Amino acid sequence: MSSKTFPAVRGRLTPDRALHELTWLRVGGPADCLFAPADLDDLRSFLRDLPQDVPVFPMGVGSNLIVRDGGLRAVVIRLGRGFNTIEIDGEHVIAGAAALDAHVARKAADAGLDLTFLRTIPGSIGGAVRMNAGCYGSYTADHLVSAEVVTRQGDVRTLSPRELNFRYRQSDLPEGAVIVSARFAPPRGVPEALHARMTEQLCKRDESQPTKERSAGSTFRNPAGFSSTGRADDVHDLKAWKVIDEAGMRGAMRGGAQMSEKHSNFLINTGTASAADLEALGEEVRKKVYDSSGIRLEWEIMRIGENLGDPVPEA
Repeated sequence: MSSKTFPAVRGRLTPDRALHELTWLRVGGPADCLFAPADLDDLRSFLRDLPQDVPVFPMGVGSNLIVRDGGLRAVVIRLGRGFNTIEIDGEHVIAGAAALDAHVARKAADAGLDLTFLRTIPGSIGGAVRMNAGCYGSYTADHLVSAEVVTRQGDVRTLSPRELNFRYRQSDLPEGAVIVSARFAPPRGVPEALHARMTEQLCKRDESQPTKERSAGSTFRNPAGFSSTGRADDVHDLKAWKVIDEAGMRGAMRGGAQMSEKHSNFLINTGTASAADLEALGEEVRKKVYDSSGIRLEWEIMRIGENLGDPVPEA
């Protein structure tokens, strides 16, 4: 993709940008270009003037992502300063898409607003909306009032939860749209109690998950027990880690990739893994689980880009 393809910008436009440095798993090849817009107007004009046949991929902090070793033939858009504000407006919390989930949870708690479920989710608000992130029985869909997006044509639109069509770990966005902010209406709480709950949640997470390892959070979705809404009252006891254990895949390895001994639904890079190692191990787990239980696990980690060699066959 020639640099002549790209419109003039005030932000940073970096051709052939390595993406492995920007993901928690530290794997993957380069994107054709990485764009960090200076502000909302810069993003709008870039998307408007970029040829419509050039694909774009909005990327957050890379906490739930495998970029394949051949890289990504697209413009990756990564929001930074100017998109990470957090405001309290009466009973509402308004957060920029680049604001970290943990920061939003803490600032909301300071104001006596309960978004504590976000505290242990390792990502940013844009990703939380896109994936209907949830934890401890609460989901983004439970509290979202609206999300502001910039469309591929450079227009700003405000989308309701109904338009986003939230489901378990999924939502619908216009093709190529970039989430720029979200408005939440959380329940009220006592600030001290909310902070105490988040401290307890962090301790529980650190005891049960490999938080010191290179991972991308939960690898596979829980296999059953959620309706299409993915809301809090749909929780079921069947967990991905349990069927992985029953298939004998806790601690399984392939190259530098491993299913964590501490939590078997966490795929980790022990230090030398390629994206192909990680994806192939994940597919091996899917096959073993299907062979042992008839359950077909679905990836929760997003996998994007091109392989350097043959594609990893799906189980």
